Amino acid sequence: MASISRILPIDGRLSHCRINNNTSWVPTTNRAQTHLDSLKLFSASNSGVSLKIQNSKPIHSVFALKPTSNVIQSSRSKSVVVCKAATDFSGDVPESSPKELSQYEKIIELLTTLFPLWVILGTLVGIFKPSLVTWLETDLFTLGLGFLMLSMGLTLTFEDFRRCLRNPWTVGVGFLAQYMIKPVLGFLIAMTLKLSAPLATGLILVSCCPGGQASNVATYISKGNVALSVLMTTCSTIGAIIMTPLLTKLLAGQLVPVDAAGLAVSTFQVVLVPTIVGVLANEFFPKFTSKIISVTPLIGVILTTLLCASPIGQVSEVLKTQGAQLILPVALLHAAAFAIGYWISKFSFGESTSRTISIECGMQSSALGFLLAQKHFTNPLVAVPSAVSVVCMALGGSGLAVFWRNQPIPADDKDDFKE
Repeated sequence: MASISRILPIDGRLSHCRINNNTSWVPTTNRAQTHLDSLKLFSASNSGVSLKIQNSKPIHSVFALKPTSNVIQSSRSKSVVVCKAATDFSGDVPESSPKELSQYEKIIELLTTLFPLWVILGTLVGIFKPSLVTWLETDLFTLGLGFLMLSMGLTLTFEDFRRCLRNPWTVGVGFLAQYMIKPVLGFLIAMTLKLSAPLATGLILVSCCPGGQASNVATYISKGNVALSVLMTTCSTIGAIIMTPLLTKLLAGQLVPVDAAGLAVSTFQVVLVPTIVGVLANEFFPKFTSKIISVTPLIGVILTTLLCASPIGQVSEVLKTQGAQLILPVALLHAAAFAIGYWISKFSFGESTSRTISIECGMQSSALGFLLAQKHFTNPLVAVPSAVSVVCMALGGSGLAVFWRNQPIPADDKDDFKE
């Protein structure tokens, strides 16, 4: 015996309910009803039941449809119930009306979505007033980057990692794009343009870094799948412990000595440990994290802006003399990654997912690249491509996000993401 029971909002519209194995309910109503006294049509067969209900009375309680043994006798295997309601864009029926954002939350959201503006301002400060941001040197820079990873971890739960397992193909394509397309692009561009060994190494290093938290903001602006973006950033961040030092060693080891073990240890300390601490805090101290979770995106934006401005300030003199030489290869790296990530995704996924993978592929954690270059390479020029990447990534990613925001998602766009 199958049954459907769902609490609907006062003005909810039930558009479709289906019980698999060919047993289907297809109610059509102007308003979901609790009083079925105006039943117009009811028919039953051995393959299913259909009803059409018209009633003008408003709903005040649970609306339940329940076939009994007198209506349907079936010995088939256990049915799977799938319901879809036309109450919001996701197809889910909310248990209550959405909570309106407070004025404080609206301000936080506005400041967060203005992230590209803050990066541009930080870049200008770094170039023309470097003393205002160069205080964020290696130790403080490491602490700031670790805190940024912690703020990301506070937004995650163990369920998010289980969702990765439910979406292996979607997340896997993003992971491969991050650690196959981008590193190969970095190597090919460096070799084609015949960059000097330290600059080529720096370009390869930044191309081997994981996705940055800024990609989540850009995905939100572009109408992409934010949940998928967060999962992809998380997976690439964890994968960076192995992939970043391994790929840098393979692709740049012939140019300069690469301390792969040191890169792995630093990535573990700066990336994985703070992220795990954040996840554990969110799991075991939810009341505490719920009080600060609303401001973590803004904290992330502020930290990212500082972590973008500081590298610019620290290499400002080099940028004034060699910056023009590096703008072309770095800009090509990000532009090609955005384009290839998008078009490869379009072969298998819908528009929303393709936008998400494109942004994730094109936006790296340039701050991590800068930190690793400072700590593990003696030539200061290795850090310069990461500093230039900060600007190109932020401008390219935010510009693409704004462009896509003005391009509607097709109404029939397929959902590639399993919650």
